[in-house]
Amino acid sequence: MERDDLASLAGFFSGDEPVARRTIALGEDAVHHARVRRLPIGDRVYVADGVGGRGTGSIERVTKKEIEISIDDVTRVGRAAEVHLLVPIADRDRMLWCAEKCTELGATSWRAVMWNRSRSVSPRGEGESFRARVRARMKSALVQAHAPWLPDLPDDASLDRALADLPEGGTRLALDASGSAIGLERVVAPVIIAVGPEGGIEPDELRLLREASFRTVSLGANVLRFETAAVAALAIVRSALASSETTNG
Repeated sequence: MERDDLASLAGFFSGDEPVARRTIALGEDAVHHARVRRLPIGDRVYVADGVGGRGTGSIERVTKKEIEISIDDVTRVGRAAEVHLLVPIADRDRMLWCAEKCTELGATSWRAVMWNRSRSVSPRGEGESFRARVRARMKSALVQAHAPWLPDLPDDASLDRALADLPEGGTRLALDASGSAIGLERVVAPVIIAVGPEGGIEPDELRLLREASFRTVSLGANVLRFETAAVAALAIVRSALASSETTNG
């Protein structure tokens, strides 16, 4: 099925198992979604699994606690060039919005980092229960955007730990007002984008980033909120990678 056709269908997340040609049973959240959309038995729907699988099928049965969907067509999509986000532990609602939009833009991973200035934020989004909320928001965004892959969601981390866990090679960018203007210059995957907290990245943190081969880049003269900066930088990098693939292809 073409992407334009998929966009007209109500969407669901398949749960923990990859999409395959079979009948799957989804729980109460899916039932609620179907009832809100007033989807009848036999209606065509879209199902995503977050690991590259996208399927279409028909609603077979709906009860109070379960909906059964018979999937008859499946496509699998390879993962795009890697782009990893290091975002600040910050205001909860703004972190959730950031996670949602980064999912729509195809982030490979999204990791919350405890920067120095993150410690003064209250209430802030951190811990296992908040990560569950982030994952739920990502799943909803994945279905809405008809995207094939969920971002990986590692545990919250200190900057030291986050840097130690990064993949080797590629392009490393730290968003900072002192950096050179970001543009569509050549970038090489895996790309890492480090986004600091409100108030900026402190000098000792910038030193750690530079020692880890990060290049500081700026998104312009205006002071941006972290979530705006993360989404803008991710969109620019995705565009640069797509342009590079087209040129090399």
